[in-house]
Amino acid sequence: MTATSTFSVALANETATSELMADLALLIGAGDVITLSGDLGAGKTAAARALIRYLAADDALEVPSPTFTLAQSYELPSFPLVHADLYRINDASELEEIGLSPLPDDIVALIEWPERAPDAMPADRIDIAFSHRPALGSAARAAEITGHGKAAAKVARLNELRHFLDRAGYLNARRERMPGDASTRSYARLRNDDGTVILMNSPRRPDGPAIYNGRPYSAAVHLAEDVRPFVAIGNGLRKHGFSAPAIRHIDLESGFLITEDLGAEGVIEGDPPQPIAERYEAAVDMLAALHREALPGTLPLTSDESYDIPVFDIDAWLIEIGLMLEWYLPDRGVQVSEEMRAEFLGMWRGLLQKPAAAPQTWVIRDFHSPNIIWLAERTGILRVGIIDFQDALLGPAAYDVVSLLQDARIDVPEQLELSLLTRYIKARRATDESFDPAGFAELYAIMSAQRNTRLLGTFARLNRRDGKPQYLKHQPRIWTYLERSLAHPALATFRIWYTANVPPPVP
Repeated sequence: MTATSTFSVALANETATSELMADLALLIGAGDVITLSGDLGAGKTAAARALIRYLAADDALEVPSPTFTLAQSYELPSFPLVHADLYRINDASELEEIGLSPLPDDIVALIEWPERAPDAMPADRIDIAFSHRPALGSAARAAEITGHGKAAAKVARLNELRHFLDRAGYLNARRERMPGDASTRSYARLRNDDGTVILMNSPRRPDGPAIYNGRPYSAAVHLAEDVRPFVAIGNGLRKHGFSAPAIRHIDLESGFLITEDLGAEGVIEGDPPQPIAERYEAAVDMLAALHREALPGTLPLTSDESYDIPVFDIDAWLIEIGLMLEWYLPDRGVQVSEEMRAEFLGMWRGLLQKPAAAPQTWVIRDFHSPNIIWLAERTGILRVGIIDFQDALLGPAAYDVVSLLQDARIDVPEQLELSLLTRYIKARRATDESFDPAGFAELYAIMSAQRNTRLLGTFARLNRRDGKPQYLKHQPRIWTYLERSLAHPALATFRIWYTANVPPPVP
């Protein structure tokens, strides 16, 4: 029997409809089908327009009714969307003419009047039935939302999200779309008379099948699979004097958070974007201050629950760099033999003994420009706002310095990288005479090679597995960083191996 999930919503006006559709937008993705039914004037087109404008982050976007064109396509930031109106369809076979039979699996399909071709609607879909509620006002509507098949879980989650927002007092807040990241999380800025906060939707979800000794990739490399690490690490960072967003409302089981809004001012500027040196210097100082702290490995989560920070160990590093063998090299036409795989992993296992033996600190893991907010009204290292830390681990300090100074998404000039690396080393030496600059520089090169090897594979996977080709444009930059690190004497053998076996990315 096909699974279903249903709930109803009273909508006092078009603003309430827009809020509902914005909430739905947080949960949908390519392959989803949403049908809108109801009498003439019930609000189907208004709902479709609200969803499309929200996804486009453009309240003024022209969204005409497709009554006469039958289908209208939109290239939205997250995925393509087709808005169709079947009112003039007489037979389901006509859907082939407008590209809706069969439905493409790489788009979101938003379909009005689905009852005109009921047999053509997929088993897995979200139905929204609108009806007038004149007793509640001329603009009042009701919406009955039903998820069928695989979409039942999304409708159930939408219902949970609405209840969470209601409990937190933000059900009627204005939603503003925020760009997502490479994860399954999604975000919105909520605005009311008291200001703004950030809504995080973080469903519990492993990344990939259980192919790494019976574990999915996320568990094997210690990525956060629910919202608990974000809460524990965020609270820990603030306790130790760093600017992570305060958490206002939590639903640990469902994976919803409302946090302080640190704003949107970053640490880069220009087109193409370049580092703002002063802000990068503050970020380096922040890392040096963090790495001077005696940081615990276990953090409180609730009154009766704690969180153990995982260790960034050799096995996790090897699985990460294995993405090069699994995804990047096949994309470049290289057939990876078992002998080649064994040689590659054997070389790396030996090299990674050094960072594994280094003193441990909190490794934020993705400490780079997209995840740093500049807080100009604060002073010192508090100006550096940290917003992405749920994947934090215990590991070598060099890893986060690499993340910052070899930013995967923007060009960090080599001279600036060296200047900032020197600044970090001086800051550490100022308070710790035993700090070894040469040893740290070697760990920096090793972690750079490991991270950039992983990123070449990760971005290839994001393209081929997840349909996110936008990440491929970063591969040439990552290759440049990789070549810098392979120039270190400790990596001479690796430089020879990569030259012989790893083609550079396509420019």
